[in-house]
Amino acid sequence: MKNLKTYQKLCKTTAQKFKDKEKEILTWGLGIVGEAGDAAGCIKKTFSHKNDQIAGIRENIGDTLWYAAMICNFFGWDLDEILEENIAKLKKRYPKGFSKKQAKRQGIDWNEK
Repeated sequence: MKNLKTYQKLCKTTAQKFKDKEKEILTWGLGIVGEAGDAAGCIKKTFSHKNDQIAGIRENIGDTLWYAAMICNFFGWDLDEILEENIAKLKKRYPKGFSKKQAKRQGIDWNEK
């Protein structure tokens, strides 16, 4: 895969088509949670139960990213831009790298700039 824009376009070609927009975003939103949960379950089994599920972790991370791309497609967002914005936010929050002190914030402001 050369870039995320191409990936987002390819995701659309493998996605179910919906007439109902609410049902569509509910599908993508619940789907991402389900796949992330599957990835977490594979991590738990691999490290707590000594049952190697590393291939499952990888597969479920891919599925989680597919749903993330579909959520972005739904809202008309560019995944590259979202990732750039995320890194900029984290660099601002942790200019010298992560610290536990800086991680302790009062509440979350989703409109934080």
